[in-house]
Amino acid sequence: MEQKISNQPLPTPTSQSKKRRTPLLSFLSKVSWKLRLQKRELLKNALFVLAERARDPNAKKRHLAMRGLGALAREAPDKVRKYKKVMLDLLVRGLYDPVSSEVIHESVKTLTIMLGKIQGHGLGSFFIDITLQARTLLDDEDDSVRYSAFVLFGQLASFAGWRWKKFFTQQVNQTQDSLLGHLQDESPKVAKACKMTVRACVPYLKPRKVPSFQSEEDQKNHRLSRQLSHCHPEILLFFYANKIL
Repeated sequence: MEQKISNQPLPTPTSQSKKRRTPLLSFLSKVSWKLRLQKRELLKNALFVLAERARDPNAKKRHLAMRGLGALAREAPDKVRKYKKVMLDLLVRGLYDPVSSEVIHESVKTLTIMLGKIQGHGLGSFFIDITLQARTLLDDEDDSVRYSAFVLFGQLASFAGWRWKKFFTQQVNQTQDSLLGHLQDESPKVAKACKMTVRACVPYLKPRKVPSFQSEEDQKNHRLSRQLSHCHPEILLFFYANKIL
């Protein structure tokens, strides 16, 4: 026998079932909000603990604090943006650690992570502190430190902006010897990082002053400079450093 399909409409939720559902949704919303709040408080407390460790007299604890700040920057970028001044202060402190090279190196690595997250926004005067120490570390004896310093210096070139352009231009031109020398660094990893940094720093390289009247040779040199800046910035750096152009 064929079963007859009822033409009656499907039952709609009654007002009583809607009333039962509303408290449930409200309860779930409150639970979700409390979990988010707890997570925020947990991360906030973790940052305060790391801040205490970063000021500890024990160098190992300071080193672990810098590493912890790096983990926080990777896993909780929202916290980086919210507490960036606190974190930058701690990292710059670590960058100038008077005792431990491990603390300094970890600070450099964490700064590269953090600058990537905040895209250089809100650095303020920290830009100067970071640039000056990064310059010093370009010639460090440790390959890993040199590599991290070149990565950081390249990032600073991207984030200098109009506010720090004059200052960073001075720093780049005072660093020409280091940039040129490390293009042939004994560590291939460092040499590659240096080459990338040179490319980022090309806009800040100062050629010799060109007279108001340009000879045909001057014009050719200017064109050559522009072409080298796009294709072979390391050669352009060599020419500038040796006053060939």
